[in-house]
Amino acid sequence: MRTWMSSLAFVGVAAVVGGSPAGAQEADWYPSEYGAGDEIGAANLLSPEKVLEAAELITEGKTYALGVEVGRDTPAFPPRSLAITVLQPNQAGQATFGANKMTYNDDMFTGWLGIGTQIDGLGHLGIDNVYYNGNRAEDFAQTTGLTRLGIEKIPPIVTRGVLIDIAAFKGVERMDEGEIISADDIRQAMEQQEVEVREGDVVVLHTGWLSMLDEDPERYGRGEPGIDAGAAEYLASLKPVAVGADTWGVEAVPFAGDRVWEGHQVLLARNGIYILETLDTRQLVEDGVNEFMFTLGQPLYTGAVQAIINPVAIR
Repeated sequence: MRTWMSSLAFVGVAAVVGGSPAGAQEADWYPSEYGAGDEIGAANLLSPEKVLEAAELITEGKTYALGVEVGRDTPAFPPRSLAITVLQPNQAGQATFGANKMTYNDDMFTGWLGIGTQIDGLGHLGIDNVYYNGNRAEDFAQTTGLTRLGIEKIPPIVTRGVLIDIAAFKGVERMDEGEIISADDIRQAMEQQEVEVREGDVVVLHTGWLSMLDEDPERYGRGEPGIDAGAAEYLASLKPVAVGADTWGVEAVPFAGDRVWEGHQVLLARNGIYILETLDTRQLVEDGVNEFMFTLGQPLYTGAVQAIINPVAIR
């Protein structure tokens, strides 16, 4: 299940080694507008007012789980994998505890946190070893955990969510792998669908690609439609707290040319905007929902780079 993505990983490494990413020699993107010591980026845009604004969108009380089921066979960017192991500690031979014969199951997680529906923290991806707000890898990226920009720093994200149906804009059920979503595509789709992105919102793009996860998991992980750097710049100009999609990497893969994950650099490193991957947008699209309350309380793993999540949309 993992081998079909090995070539993608190799291409990514070779491209970075062969040439510096955009802006690697520039310092115009830090310190952050939120201050030289800031660690939460666009989460600074969250506020009680945004919560109340989002609450006004609840008219039916219907909830939508935006996370997908995650297991041993879930496609993941190499070399990521995971396993759940269930144990019955100290209960060999069907031993029990106490006069009431208590027994229990426990579970152990072994794996990577960047699998399935996930949030990319600000310490995930940088430019020439420099991350959000000018943090250098050698200063904060320890094998025992990040000492800055960890997932535990992110406050609860409760805000207005907007869905832009790019597949519908292009007149298809599902976009093709490698197909680029441009800034103009996003602008025109928003206008056509009467969607407005406001400061502090969560923006979600629907491409239809997630359906491939059930139909052909290997193809699902081999490539994907998504944004390019120009679209990332446009989205960043709208000042959302996060950008997500129903794809495993949000950006178009295979990449055009030798620039890899440049949209991540724009969103995470340059602008402190979180990235949400593998969002299940199908039910929202089926119900014609394009704005909703978005809620997320990610696991508070100290020093984690990213986390498996199950955000919830409420209408």
